[in-house]
Amino acid sequence: MLGEVAAPPAPRPPRPLAAVFVATFFVRFSFGITIAVFANYITGHSSGFTPQEFGTAGLVSSMAPIGEFSTVLLSGAAADRWGRYPVLFGGMAGAAVMFAVVAATRSALVLGAANFLFGIASGAILAASLAVVADRSGADERGLEMGRFDAVNLSGWIGGYAFGFGALGTIANSRLSLVFLVGATALIAGIVGASALLRGAPRRTPVRSFSLRHVLRSAFRGTVLVVTLPWLVIYCLIGTALVYFAPAATGIGIPPLYLAAAIGGGGALLVLTQPFYGRRADRIGRTRMMTVGATGFILLLGFASLIIAYGAAWPLLVALGASAALALAYGPAALAALADLAVELSRATTMAIYSLTISLGMFVGLAASSQLLARFGDRGLYPFFGAIALVLGVLTAVRWAEARRATIPVR
Repeated sequence: MLGEVAAPPAPRPPRPLAAVFVATFFVRFSFGITIAVFANYITGHSSGFTPQEFGTAGLVSSMAPIGEFSTVLLSGAAADRWGRYPVLFGGMAGAAVMFAVVAATRSALVLGAANFLFGIASGAILAASLAVVADRSGADERGLEMGRFDAVNLSGWIGGYAFGFGALGTIANSRLSLVFLVGATALIAGIVGASALLRGAPRRTPVRSFSLRHVLRSAFRGTVLVVTLPWLVIYCLIGTALVYFAPAATGIGIPPLYLAAAIGGGGALLVLTQPFYGRRADRIGRTRMMTVGATGFILLLGFASLIIAYGAAWPLLVALGASAALALAYGPAALAALADLAVELSRATTMAIYSLTISLGMFVGLAASSQLLARFGDRGLYPFFGAIALVLGVLTAVRWAEARRATIPVR
């Protein structure tokens, strides 16, 4: 009617999953661009590392996973006790400050300390993010949502790594500090974007009755460890690849910009495959898709060994790529399986086990591969790859044995 005042539009409902995806992408993008150049930043040159420099780069780089696995359970418990978002945004803000510190120095001691604090922030961010996804997804859609999370998580890593790798090939080593400032900016952008999506969201009421002992006992159940331990060996491989891939590639004369483009294409593949694999995990079972992923990793290690021995022939590269595509099935299925086992009170702490195992795997992998590379060169990777493949195969068999005894569901 004439003279009526139109009702104000209804406030837009908060979108917690979208907020977590935005925050996760910017976090992983910022971490990816810095990891791509970290070894070169530490040593002060872009290629041709000596054995001693491999050791120094490996030690400083390993401080992040040490910081993560030594504190992430406390971060998960804090997210269960006081709320997901204070822990998430606190970790992001702390990481942004540390990136600014790293941009101001090349002291190995300061870089090691800052990297340790990166690890603490990374664990807090991941535990809180995974808890939100688990909170907001039902059992029949959990694989899909974890696949979407993994797609955002890994595409952020890959996109950031590609960006950092491209920077390594286009700007002087003396100016690599700019990369860390870009990382800090990305983290601030993530906080702003996620906060905007959460405007109006209700605050989580702190848990009054909270037993850390009970939460940890629940998080370290055997059924949880069967899901998380394979990540330990997988990230032994991934941690080594992230730190040493860029300097190794530039050392053998492969143009960094070409490799950056290839890595970026891999990130696009991740966006497509992770939700697909997550939906398959919902429909045909978590254990089956985890087995597909583990098989892909074992094949990938075999073809990588052949490439080291005989060179990067196209048939071997194609086989390596196909194996990597299969390996991508592991992440969403295993994350969904872990969320299935988590109860609401201890969900963030249980999901923190994922962060603990991958950071411990990165530390162990970096320590082992650094020593093997320093002592034996490329040949040292053969026993390293072989041990990862063997342990991954055994753990997959244990998962199936548990399923047959009906202590865990095959799905």
